This record gives sequence, structure tokens and C-alpha cells, in this order.
Amino acid sequence: QREFTQKKTFTSWINSILAKHTPPYVVSDLYTDIQQGHLLLDLLEVLSGQHLPREKGFNTFQCRSNIENALTFLKSRSLKLINIHVADIIEGKPSIVLGLIWTIIFHFHIEELARTLACTYNQPSPACSSAVDSSPKASRAAKKSAKIKERWKMSATKALLLWAKEQCSLHGSVSVTDFKSSWRSGLAFLAIIQTLRPGLVDLEKAKARSNKENLKEAFRIAELELNIPRLLEPEDVDVVNPDEKSIMTYVAQFLQYSKNLPESEEDMQEKVREAMGWLAAQEKKLAKLLVETENETYYQKYKEMMSFMETFNQEKIPFLPVLSSKRSEAELSEGQQQMREEWDKMISQINEWKAELNQMLPSPLDRIEAWLQEVERLQAEDLPDLQDPFKAMSVFREIIVIFKGLMDCFDSHLDTLQSFKNEDEKNMPLILPEKLEEMKRRFSNIRSTNPSTFLEYHYGLCSAIANEVKLKLNIWDVKYGAKESVESLLENW
Repeated sequence: QREFTQKKTFTSWINSILAKHTPPYVVSDLYTDIQQGHLLLDLLEVLSGQHLPREKGFNTFQCRSNIENALTFLKSRSLKLINIHVADIIEGKPSIVLGLIWTIIFHFHIEELARTLACTYNQPSPACSSAVDSSPKASRAAKKSAKIKERWKMSATKALLLWAKEQCSLHGSVSVTDFKSSWRSGLAFLAIIQTLRPGLVDLEKAKARSNKENLKEAFRIAELELNIPRLLEPEDVDVVNPDEKSIMTYVAQFLQYSKNLPESEEDMQEKVREAMGWLAAQEKKLAKLLVETENETYYQKYKEMMSFMETFNQEKIPFLPVLSSKRSEAELSEGQQQMREEWDKMISQINEWKAELNQMLPSPLDRIEAWLQEVERLQAEDLPDLQDPFKAMSVFREIIVIFKGLMDCFDSHLDTLQSFKNEDEKNMPLILPEKLEEMKRRFSNIRSTNPSTFLEYHYGLCSAIANEVKLKLNIWDVKYGAKESVESLLENW
């Protein structure tokens, strides 16, 4: 299934690129068409803007030569082509062909786009790693370059994920934590479309629809309104474990679209002024509401909050493009910096209000809410990046123990929530039914995300152990002489 999805997605992506080639080229079967080498060279020429040497014929020698030229060009850009050989491409081996195309997509599409976000997210720039070192120390430099490149790959993925998270965070409950199950419901795609082009989708209606309906709608709107090629089908995403690479390839096109949006400085300043006026009005409205509901019951306070948030989320739609601008601090005008500060302040006040209300939940819902928040925090956290493998092992073991301890309470907390009697001694509701439903949905999200979170933590632990083993083994890379000294070292280790 994963191989089938990747082949379909990568083929659609290649066709969207080769549509710009003269003459245009259409791939019908990726594994067959790539064997002649011309497809690879055409693709790389469009992506790089360079003219590459090629043999014009189609005999075995000419095909081999063209594929070699393509691989040589990729290596010249410091790309690691692990276990990718000319013979395997000529044979059209699926795993090799897909691995090669993914390397090209990641380097020319995702990395290039993520590099534009580097300043915003304080990621290292990979520019220094693109040069080819011809000095006598080339081997050592190549290893160092490879490490920089590998770190940037992680950073490029992270930058794209952060961008997606921020687009979705403007729409309340739409959460993105990965490029897998987070996209299954289709809400994340719709939320990004709503941020980029406000008014095209109705997220509230979408929450009541099925996954397949939302995915179908998102892909349709993206293709018709944003001119984003339809790389995926609903059945590719609405599965237990969607293909990460295919989703990343598709999401990157939304980032590409956001970079191409035209915007004059005069229009931007006008939008900033309007947004500032709206933010000031919202701040006054919230302050007044807090005073008026100070002595109200929890039920009434939560009801007022729901009403405020419904209006707030509706009114903010026209301001989303300016509020979610991805310019770095240095590129912002004084007005834009002030607007960003006011927006952050407003969101902080709303979050504080929500946190206070959660603490006021009647027992035992207050304890369940605290448990939910702690689990969600752990699931959303990035894996710690520790240079000391020994320290990393200790940290990951501790996190796994904490997370397992929390998850041991899952069933009991869920049972308590489901059996909660929502009425006081006067048979009046204690809390809004919407709050209970929201808590139940969060349990469902935790249940579906739990296995992947455990896997990530164990992956981090295993990586730390592997790094520690390498570190120990590197110490042995000298002669120790007597057998007894080696046995002593082994015993100590």
C-alpha cells in the first residue's frame, strides 16, 4: 500500500514539474519511463535550471550514460545516494526508484521551501554544505558536510511541520503533530486552505463530516482555487498509517502557494491598521466579559466563553493572512511588530482564561482535564536533541516511564468521564455538554496517537543506545597490546 501510494504521488508530482518542460512530458509508468534516463534529466533540468549532458538515443549504452549523468549531477550537489545504482534504475526496481525520486523531491522541493523558513524558526542554514571540497582533506570535509546535511534534513522536515502547525493553530481545535495520522480527518488540509484563502471552507461544517468527505473537499478546493496539483486521493490518507513522504510532498505545495501570494506594502499596512483596531476591540470585549462573569457559575462562565470564541473565530477570518505572515522580525515594520505583539498578547489572555476555567471544573473532571493536558503536552513535544548519548538514554527512559504511567490511567479516567452525572442537586447541568464531548474527543485522539508516541520515544532511546555503543567502539580504534588489558576494558564497559 505504501509503495503504491508513493508511486502515484511521486508520479503526479513529477508530471506537475514536467508540465513546465519544453516540450511537456507526461509519465505514465514511473518504473518503466525512468529506465531510459531522459525522464531523470528532464526533471533535473527543470528543477535546477541547468542544461545537463545527455545521449539522444535509447539503446542500453545511451540509457546507462543518461542515468549516470543524472546521478553524477545529484552527487555534485552533495546528495547522498545510498544503495542507488544505475543497474537498479535500468531494471526499474520499485524501492530504488522511489528512494531516488524522494531524494530529489526532498532536496529540490521541500528543502528549498523550508530554507525560506529558516530565519523564522532559527534553523541552521545548509548553504555551507553545498560546496564540493577538492582539497586533500576532502574525505573528512565530506563526512562533516554529510552530517550538516543530515541535520538540515531533520530541520527542513521540522520547519515544514512548524509551518503547518501554525497555519492550523489559527483555527482552534485543529492539531497537527506529524505528517501521518494528523491529516487523516482532512481538517488540517482545510484549515491551511482557510488560512491561505479565508472564506473558501466552513470548518464547523467539516467537523461533522466524514474523513473521506473532508479530504475530497480539501483536494478539490486546492486544485480548483489554489491551482495545487491533486497528488493524493482520500483513500491514500484515510488509513491507519498514512504515508509520511506523500503527505509531506503535498503539504509542501501549500507552502509554495503561500510564498507566491502577491502583496503590496501599502495593502499590507492598511490590513495591519484594520487588524490592530479589531484586536483592540477584542481585548476590551474580553476584559469586560471577565468582569461581568466573575461571580457566575462554571456553567455560565463556560457558556460565555463559547459564545465569545465563536464570534472571535468568525471575525478573525478576514485578518488571518496578515496575522499569520511569516516574515522574520527584521522584515517587519514597526506597525507589524506591534500587531504581532498584540496578537500574541490576545491569544495568551484567551489561553489563560481557558486554563482558569479548566481548573474550575467540578471534581473529578478537574483531575481528568489535568491528565489530558499532561498527555497532550508529552505527545506534542519534540524529541529532545541531546548530544551526550548517556544523558539521552537517561532522559528517554524517564520520559517513557512517565508516559507509560500516565497511559496506565487511560481506561479508568475514560470510564469516570463516561459515567459522570452532569447535574447538580437541583437537576441543573453542571457543565455544557459540548465540554464533555470535547474531552471525549481528546481521549479518542490520544488513543490513536499513543502507539506512534511510544514508538518515537523508543526510537529516541534506541538511537541514544546506538550512539553510545559507537562512542565506546571508537575508543577501541587503537592497539591496546596485552590480552589482559583488553579483557579489563571489556569488563569495565
